[in-house]
Amino acid sequence: MDPERLYAPAKYILAGQGKRFRPHLVLSASSLFDGDRHVALKAAAAVEVFHIFTLVHDDIMDHADTRRGRDTIHLKWDEPTAILTGDYLLGRTVDLLLAFPDNRLRAAVTLLSETVRKLCEGQVRDMAFEDRNDVTLEEYLVMIDQKTSALLECSLMLGGMTGSVSEADLGALQQVGHHLGRAFQIQDDLLDLVADSEKWGKPVGGDLMAAKKTWLLLNALATSSDDAEWFAAMVDRGGALPEEIVEARRRMDDLGIIESAREAVIFHSSEALKLIQALPEGLGQGSLVALTRKMQKRLH
Repeated sequence: MDPERLYAPAKYILAGQGKRFRPHLVLSASSLFDGDRHVALKAAAAVEVFHIFTLVHDDIMDHADTRRGRDTIHLKWDEPTAILTGDYLLGRTVDLLLAFPDNRLRAAVTLLSETVRKLCEGQVRDMAFEDRNDVTLEEYLVMIDQKTSALLECSLMLGGMTGSVSEADLGALQQVGHHLGRAFQIQDDLLDLVADSEKWGKPVGGDLMAAKKTWLLLNALATSSDDAEWFAAMVDRGGALPEEIVEARRRMDDLGIIESAREAVIFHSSEALKLIQALPEGLGQGSLVALTRKMQKRLH
């Protein structure tokens, strides 16, 4: 009999209401290069399963209680079960990639392995930021390139590898993923402060309450103003109180940081669009353009 304690949490987390952004990237990139549909679907499933694996382990490390509006696995079950569920999902990711033909299989698995390395490095950087008050914006960008952009790059490149992609095209797809990742994460940081709480699926202002080094907070700390001292004091005492979130938002708005975050999202989205428009025309290109614009405008 299948161990219910392993498969029930796996089914639970896979049934969550995610955006499925990464699988769409795989399928769109595959369409760009006339990819094998069967392989593309397997690769799309692989990146989503892999992404969910990272979320399960991230939630443990972040002590998060909710994910996509539902209890996290370690809360609904326990931490050992959540760890094992994540491990199982990682294994299933590799199984799904075995759909690649022999002439592309090694490259696909190597790409996944390299993505795992980048994600782990990014996570370690993010964890180290918790104990530092001298984190620079440049360091933050390196971290999100590894934690966020790397999997988007992987998704696009795997999609391209299901078809007749060239090395130059793979490089272009990687750069698209790089800019999409930066836009996505800066948007995520912004929404944590300005999103509708019910749609967001977690407490608004949670990053500030945890004194998490985000694009917004690092820019606030870098200003030469009394506001910078206010935010520094907040970080020193371990984060904002729930009743301080409205004040924090007002201060960031007055400093122009919220608008600057929106401008950064637009910039990186626009850079991605330029690269996409230089790729082969067709349904795949149109799909990537639509996905980029949808991501840029997302509200949760």
